[in-house]
Amino acid sequence: MSSSFADSSKEKPDAVLAVPAAAEEDLMAHLPEHEAAILRAQIEVKPVPVSYLKLFRYATPLDIFLLVVAHLCAIAAGAALPLMSIVMGSLTKTFTDYFSYNGSPTEFSHAISKNTLYLVYIGIATFALIAIETAINIDRGEVLSSRIREHYLAATLRQNVAYFDKLGSGEITTRITADTNLIQEGISEKVGIIIVGLSTFVTALIVGFIKSWKLTLILFAITVAVFSGMSFASRFMIKYSLQSLNGASVGSTIVEEVFSSDRLTGSYDTFLAITEKASIKQEAAMGCIISYLWMCIYCNYALGFWQGSHFVSDGSIGVNAVITVLMSMLLGNFALSQVAPHARSITEAVAAASKIFATIDRVPIIDSTSEEGVILETVKGDIELKDVKFIYPSRPDVTVLDKMNLKIPAGHTVALVGASGSGKSTIIGIIERFYEILGGEVTIDGHDISELNTKWLRQQISLVSQEPTLFGCSIYENIAHGLIGSPYENASDDVKRKLIIEACETANAWSFIQTLPEGLDTNVGERGFLMSGGQKQRIAIARAMVGNPKILLLDEATSALDTKSEGVVQEALDRAARDRTTIVIAHRLSTIKDADLIVVMSEGVIVEQGTHNELLDKQGIYASLVENQKIEKRKSGDKESDAQISTESEEKKLEMGEDTRILDLVRSKTTQSISSANARPLEVIEKKHSFTSSIKMIARFNKPEVTYTVFGIVFAIINGLGYPVQAVFFGKCVGAFQALPSQYGHMRSQVRLYAGLYFMLACVEFIAYLISLLSLAIASKKLVRRIRLESFRQILRQDISYFDRDENTTGALTSTLSTDAQNVEGLSGATFGQILNSATTVVAGLIMSIAIGWKLGLVCGACVPIVVGSGYLRFHLLAKFQQRAKKAYESSASYACEAASAIRTVTSLTREADVYGKYKRELDAQIKDSRIATLRSSLLYGISQGVSFLISALGFWYGSTLLKTHEYSTVQFFIVFISVIFGSQSAGVIFAFAPDMGKAKQASRNILRLFESVPLIDSWSTAGATPQDVIGDIEFRDVHFRYPTRPEVPVLRGLDLTIKSGQYVALVGSSGCGKSTAVGLIESFYLPSHGQILLDGQSIHDFNVNAYREYIALVQQEPVLYAGSIKYNISLGTSRNVTDEEIFEVAREANIHDFIMSLPDGYDTLCGSKGALLSGGQKQRVAIARALIRQPKILLLDEATSALDSESEKVVQEALDKAAKGRTTVAVAHRLSTIQNVSYPLQKIFEESAANTSLIVKADVIYVFENGKVLESGTHQQLLANRSKYYELVQLQALERN
Repeated sequence: MSSSFADSSKEKPDAVLAVPAAAEEDLMAHLPEHEAAILRAQIEVKPVPVSYLKLFRYATPLDIFLLVVAHLCAIAAGAALPLMSIVMGSLTKTFTDYFSYNGSPTEFSHAISKNTLYLVYIGIATFALIAIETAINIDRGEVLSSRIREHYLAATLRQNVAYFDKLGSGEITTRITADTNLIQEGISEKVGIIIVGLSTFVTALIVGFIKSWKLTLILFAITVAVFSGMSFASRFMIKYSLQSLNGASVGSTIVEEVFSSDRLTGSYDTFLAITEKASIKQEAAMGCIISYLWMCIYCNYALGFWQGSHFVSDGSIGVNAVITVLMSMLLGNFALSQVAPHARSITEAVAAASKIFATIDRVPIIDSTSEEGVILETVKGDIELKDVKFIYPSRPDVTVLDKMNLKIPAGHTVALVGASGSGKSTIIGIIERFYEILGGEVTIDGHDISELNTKWLRQQISLVSQEPTLFGCSIYENIAHGLIGSPYENASDDVKRKLIIEACETANAWSFIQTLPEGLDTNVGERGFLMSGGQKQRIAIARAMVGNPKILLLDEATSALDTKSEGVVQEALDRAARDRTTIVIAHRLSTIKDADLIVVMSEGVIVEQGTHNELLDKQGIYASLVENQKIEKRKSGDKESDAQISTESEEKKLEMGEDTRILDLVRSKTTQSISSANARPLEVIEKKHSFTSSIKMIARFNKPEVTYTVFGIVFAIINGLGYPVQAVFFGKCVGAFQALPSQYGHMRSQVRLYAGLYFMLACVEFIAYLISLLSLAIASKKLVRRIRLESFRQILRQDISYFDRDENTTGALTSTLSTDAQNVEGLSGATFGQILNSATTVVAGLIMSIAIGWKLGLVCGACVPIVVGSGYLRFHLLAKFQQRAKKAYESSASYACEAASAIRTVTSLTREADVYGKYKRELDAQIKDSRIATLRSSLLYGISQGVSFLISALGFWYGSTLLKTHEYSTVQFFIVFISVIFGSQSAGVIFAFAPDMGKAKQASRNILRLFESVPLIDSWSTAGATPQDVIGDIEFRDVHFRYPTRPEVPVLRGLDLTIKSGQYVALVGSSGCGKSTAVGLIESFYLPSHGQILLDGQSIHDFNVNAYREYIALVQQEPVLYAGSIKYNISLGTSRNVTDEEIFEVAREANIHDFIMSLPDGYDTLCGSKGALLSGGQKQRVAIARALIRQPKILLLDEATSALDSESEKVVQEALDKAAKGRTTVAVAHRLSTIQNVSYPLQKIFEESAANTSLIVKADVIYVFENGKVLESGTHQQLLANRSKYYELVQLQALERN
């Protein structure tokens, strides 16, 4: 009654549904202000305001000078393009004078030669200026971003350890790779492109105003119209883009939560529909912008020629001024419109810099690089903790140490013993000064450690942890890291090698190092993965010993090792501990019996302390633990190993202290165990897919939208015909301007006609662009939705082993669904429309030019590949700049990430300066290496920009020779020249989409690969029998199992167990013994490597997997609830339609109905993402109700209460007891009993525990697992009487609760 009351009192609706805004601050609200301030100081990062100029904070005077030169070159290069319009105007005037006034052929040739030379000069100048500014911008971008990287790594390495508890190495990796790449992009070639564009626009305006301020002002109205229209439409683009992103992100949340139930594809598709609708609206807004832009361009021609004809006829300006102003304004508008996409790089760079600079500017409370603090002349090694209070900043609600007092005399060995979470490792962290204490004092030789120099202090201490971190270099280099801060840090290589060999001998490592092909120079692999556990541990001990530290800290240094390795490593540790102050944290008590002092801890308090014999005489907790481990050792002495028979040579090596598991370096012959013989390493065979197969896949998915696609194609072709048609209008208008003053009336009517046709063309192109872009957008967005949904279904189809692979993390799969499907658009939609458009422009232009003037058409046509090629080269190189920038920093980034992820090891070894130095050297080498490539690319980029001027010069020169002989008219010349040369230049823009097309090609291959992946356990399969009249008997027969991703690690090694129908069976054992694996195999998540799992005497793999799973329900330790109502979540438990009454009934059985009804929205109450709005106990009971709704014959409970507090546990336990009635129940349990009264002797507690409500105690049979087999089985009382492994587990929990 009391427990129910307690639980319901905790479950007020407000408490459940209201999420406090300042939740993080509230976590420290219960602490005194000074304590909260100490905790905050360890984790707080103050935001730093960042402006664009702040990105150049590490620029030297030389950098500033070079950047000024680059920017001046960019301004000059930008000004070159409008100068071309002056030359074109001048050439047009020359043509008009020659034909209208019968000019001299010699003067005509001279004028043409002079103007074409100007174009050549402008081309050469553009090439040189663009090459210089690009090279400088890219090089300085690399240099400055490298300095930011260096400062960021240095700042990260100096931070206190608590900073990393909150941050995680993943974020550091992102900052040092992706974010610094964004900064580099924002200060490199993109700056040059923006300056060139702005310079073109400003110069175009200046040229226009000089030539004819009136006409420029009139045409400027078109510029204003373009940008006001674009800004208006862009508002809608942003609005719909946000809606699309919101839909996609909520959809991604579902994806991330799910990967489990096919019924959830409906929910996902709902959000995909929202995204699709918003994306189509966004594309429609984009279509309006592009259509409007092209309409304005053609209107610009119409207005320019119409108004220009008036000015020419009244003598205000000449023909050359009209052409110059017209071309200048067009070029200026184009240049400005192309600045916008690149300007985004600058905003992204500023945003990325804010967090990086916040870290760089953060001064840590414990600064490992600070020169401040006392440095003692000699260190004896006396350590004392006086009234120490400690709380982890990341868990401010848990007091880890409270008034801790401990004295460790110099030269003594002190062992710390206790349950997990009792504060043992915390003491080591405090002595290493990883964290600040909240109260009390920690002294070394009577000096408060907070007053000592942090770096010097850590150099007096060596730490060997449970899972030692080795760095990706040789054994020699790894051990040499231990010499940092010692007198031998800068000694010669010979002296160092001698010291390292001595340390290896002390650490029992020299014997195995000598057998390696390269000895000390053998590379250990990233994080030491080429070494076995025992070898890594001994190398770490040698590293700790080589500097001859005064204080040695050993944190469970042998707990992860097998018995043979442990013996060898323990011997090394015993040698290492002589004549120095040593603190040992031990799991196996036999390893610490010789310690000078043994301290038994529980929940941050010392329970007992004394020597081994003194504590045995006390007959307290330590004595019972020792006795228990003795019994276990006697029992396990007779056990066989896992059927692995080593050869004689290997046994000899093991006697010498060798562990022959080093991969690829030392091979030993062994006979395979059954499970290893059956284990198959997970091989992913990749089939190569051609570009054609990608196109076919897109066509197949897009088949329902064939009408939209056909419409899009037709109107894209109409768009492409616009440029050749306007070339005709342009030629006719220029031809009309050649009229004599007496014919100006006829000239105006001619120009008026073509200006009207230009306006008509503007309207046609507006409609064609709009229909084309909208049709193709609808087709492509529906394609993206269909691919996402089908990919999602295909991922859900995969078996669990697919999700175990490193490349298939939740984040990676979510990213695949969002990015790969989106990237496929690069071969459809707007990109596909633009390809058709550009291809039509080039082909129609060539056909028309050859038809109108074949000689000039062929000469200009021969230049088309060069023009289009230079367009391709321009975009290809821009993409390559970015790609190389990312690639160049991959190796240095992985080195930085390795250091960040092993920050405790780096900090304890005081390797900060060493890591920074090596990282800086790597970056400097990369910058030096990439300079040649940058220079080459910049020259090519300059050529791609300058070549269009040279080709225009060739066209004008050759055209003029044809005009001089009156073979061609001016109209013919301009039609041919503009349709081919300018048409090709506009077609070159197609290559702006080259990166998108590359991404699309890769994405479609990824999707094809996913669709070809057929799982071993296929939930789509209809094969297999449907279980009939299920009783619920389960049997494991000689089951061997290894996880497909870890085939070298046997998990189950011949498991035999029988579970009768209706029985309540508990599986217990230490972590990693195979309990949860057994549950996973019952659920048919995996196939066993060997042996059988039977349901009612029939192998479960004979059944259809979905039909079989209908009879099973699973409740996990951390149940997953989905974003939706409580009612919706419960109904997900079954594929059939359920009534409200059924839902109410299972909720009653799960002990949660009354609570749900007390909520304002009852069963319609939202659970939040992953059930965030419900407490742990409430989530667990909703999960039980969800399990019961399917009326299972078999109920699987995987540590269903281990993560709950005592009150919640009672209520959930009650629900589980109800749920288990009348069905076969298999429970994996962490808590063996709810031991409440710890003041009784231990034996009495064991006897009383049987009466308590508990998952285990009520079990009909308890199977105790060890090393993948059943060690013992029986009831609670029988197993206690055995005084074996189960007895030890109960005893350990008694200690934990003491």
